[in-house]
Amino acid sequence: MEIKTKEYRVWREEATIHYEGTMRLSGTEAYAPILELMDDVLKSKPETIVLDVTELEFLNSSGINLLAKFTIEVRNRPDVGMAVRGSTRIPWQSKSLPNLKKLYPAVELTIN
Repeated sequence: MEIKTKEYRVWREEATIHYEGTMRLSGTEAYAPILELMDDVLKSKPETIVLDVTELEFLNSSGINLLAKFTIEVRNRPDVGMAVRGSTRIPWQSKSLPNLKKLYPAVELTIN
């Protein structure tokens, strides 16, 4: 499954979900298709879900909230692990992604 617009693209490869571009969607409803894609991966019960945001240049507060809620969902599923990959060249990632680890300390966070 892939969600693609002029501004962003979200797609999955097995249990890895890739995000790229600029996501400025207006609220929870606008992010619903992306959450559905993420939930589909979670429902498949992979050993580890990987969120790869290394190419996501911008994510607004609604999108960060989406990542936080999804992290809590994964935390409630002890049979599924979670890893997040970010990039130091994108400032929001170094500031916001460590907060996911506060929500779920077992998250493997890699920011290169």
